Amino acid sequence: MTSKSAAAAARATVYGYPRQGRGRELKKAIEGYWKGRVDADALRATAAELRRANWRQLAEAGIQEVPTGDFSYYDHVLDTSVMVGAIPGRHRASVEADALDGYFAMARGTQDVAPLEMTKWFDTNYHYLVPELGPDTVFTADSAKQVAELREALALGLTARPVLVGPVTYLLLAKPAPGVAADFDPLTLLDRLLPVYAEVLSDLRAAGAEWVQLDEPALVQDRTPAELNAATRAYRDLGALTDRPKLLVASYFDQLGDALPVLAKAPVEGLALDFTEAAAANLDALAAVGGLPGKRLIAGVVNGRNIWVNDLTKSLATLGTLLGLADRVDVAASCSLLHVPLDATAERDIEPQILRWLAFARQKTAEIVTLAKGLAQGTGSITGELAANRAALASRANSPITRDPAVRTRVGAVTDTDARRSQPYGERAAAQRAHLGLPLLPTTTIGSFPQTAELRVARADLRAGRIDTAGYEERIKAEIQEVISFQEKTGLDVLVHGEAERNDMVQYFAEQLTGYLATQHGWVQSYGTRYVRPPILAGDISRPEPMTVRWTTYAQSLTPRPVKGMLTGPVTMLAWSFVRDDQPLGDTARQVALALRDEVNDLETAGTSVIQVDEPALRETLPLRAADRPGYLAWATEAFRLTTAGVRPDTQIHTHMCYAEFGDIVQAIDDLDADVISLEAARSHMQVARELAAHGYPREAGPGVYDIHSPRVPSADEAAALLRKGLEAIPAERLWVNPDCGLKTRGWPETRASLDNLVAAAHAVRAELPTAD
Repeated sequence: MTSKSAAAAARATVYGYPRQGRGRELKKAIEGYWKGRVDADALRATAAELRRANWRQLAEAGIQEVPTGDFSYYDHVLDTSVMVGAIPGRHRASVEADALDGYFAMARGTQDVAPLEMTKWFDTNYHYLVPELGPDTVFTADSAKQVAELREALALGLTARPVLVGPVTYLLLAKPAPGVAADFDPLTLLDRLLPVYAEVLSDLRAAGAEWVQLDEPALVQDRTPAELNAATRAYRDLGALTDRPKLLVASYFDQLGDALPVLAKAPVEGLALDFTEAAAANLDALAAVGGLPGKRLIAGVVNGRNIWVNDLTKSLATLGTLLGLADRVDVAASCSLLHVPLDATAERDIEPQILRWLAFARQKTAEIVTLAKGLAQGTGSITGELAANRAALASRANSPITRDPAVRTRVGAVTDTDARRSQPYGERAAAQRAHLGLPLLPTTTIGSFPQTAELRVARADLRAGRIDTAGYEERIKAEIQEVISFQEKTGLDVLVHGEAERNDMVQYFAEQLTGYLATQHGWVQSYGTRYVRPPILAGDISRPEPMTVRWTTYAQSLTPRPVKGMLTGPVTMLAWSFVRDDQPLGDTARQVALALRDEVNDLETAGTSVIQVDEPALRETLPLRAADRPGYLAWATEAFRLTTAGVRPDTQIHTHMCYAEFGDIVQAIDDLDADVISLEAARSHMQVARELAAHGYPREAGPGVYDIHSPRVPSADEAAALLRKGLEAIPAERLWVNPDCGLKTRGWPETRASLDNLVAAAHAVRAELPTAD
């Protein structure tokens, strides 16, 4: 096929789309089902209507091949576990009794049965449920969901492409099931898994699928020869099947590296590659292997993870280069649009000038369609779109919103000394113990307490003008009083004010910093029914006035026990925002760090002796390839120290991380030089405590003993058992007792019961210590 005919064949597609609906109808329906207000049929009807609405919207926008199977009630990796029959033994009975309830039990747990472990999807803030596998795992095909959703789309007269998590990525994401040897490699199950994928592919073909997409994002990471050999075998065997649709193997989030020649040679009909700046090397690598003769290439030239308008001229140049490297070139976003909000036009409070710079999912589909048209019909067919795009890009580049000379001068004056505490940890620890007078195994929480319906109503009433600021603040004070009183009665040692005034741990601060924009409808799924509104970092960052001092000081006035000041760290402020792409991330991180440093210093001046600067995103933002990690970790850890290093030795600095794999960043955790770190550990059975011990981590740590992402209440005995496991790795004088994460999403009844049990567990284990009084 010539370049001209390849261009003529170009069409627009996407790999996935936001699931929640314009008004987060899916969240409301699922949570209504959990509470018994919505029955299963009504939930399924809501889900089906949301899928139809998405497909119609995509088709009307000009997307010529829509995805199916990307929709999920909770998580697409959990859906894959159901598809291949990898149901943990402890959940089989509930799944067999009721498939829907059993599905949610795997995701959330029950009072009697623990859920699957949850962790971050590569370097995003989306969380997936980790498959549990072992040498006795028996896979069985269940393609009902995938087939039904394909048939729904075909019934609408659409061209549809089912999307599945690929078999290699699925196994690489899995962990040994509880009770299985820690060194068990799930990838050894590949030959057992492939026949199940073959059966699913056959079912999809019979249902009308011409193409099926198999997502293999794990192959963009550094992979061993054995893992690359597994990919070779997987696609050799699947490609050799006779009863199958055409296969499109998709990668995203980075360059494929050594996996590219493996997939280019595989007997599959197409590849989907990321061609954004994060994966620019894919272009040269594709040329180096001789392209994809006779195959389809889907080019991800629109960034599926940020919200800035695409540079259409630049993307067209990339697409033009690709025309000679494949039999057919189609146009897509770099990954599923699950990671961006739905529609920028819903935002009424963002200045029209700035709104021109933004592209959410609907706007990105329009960009994809425009690029496909320009590739197929020439730039003359999209002159108006190109002119508008150039104007939007120029408006942003030349806007004074993006640059503050005072901020840049301050960042330029930073020295190495600014990012170092005045005394080493050993001296600080002695000063802090004398100052705080805490017992062994001190108890605390991570920061937030339940955000009740009354609090949400109060915020809505304030926004709507139904109450004034004074009335709202009285409501917040009453909530803080209740939280402090509860913690004192429960017996916690270091208290928190509960964060009643905060809508979100990033958005709350972003709304008070210059350079940030807040959205009203920019919801993005984090996990299950948990959605966040990442703020938009559009310009240089500074702090006009204190943000947390007032409420922390008020809480401290209610109790003689120490109350932690609570801040979100600079890396997480970036990771959970849509960051600017016009300067290095490290430069932006230093701006945020200096603004937060002012807040830390003001908290200390106001009498706060314990200050927690949360960095749950430190591991999440770790580059997928090892070669890129040292540079990232250097600026990320420096930004944390720049935030915290200006305090006195007897002020105790805490940090917190959750729901990620920590083993490969233990040195970076050490480099933060925090006095205390709390980490998720309940679902992973204290794995992080062992990792810290193996590293020789010298500071205090609180591996969580209460999984807050499940509604179940852990017993005192269960928490004590986890605490004893923690003591096997961390000595009592350096071990804290705390939940895995904040309690914002939990209800008060389960929170009270769980924290009562947590404190009881700490007291019980303290009594067992030889040094206990």
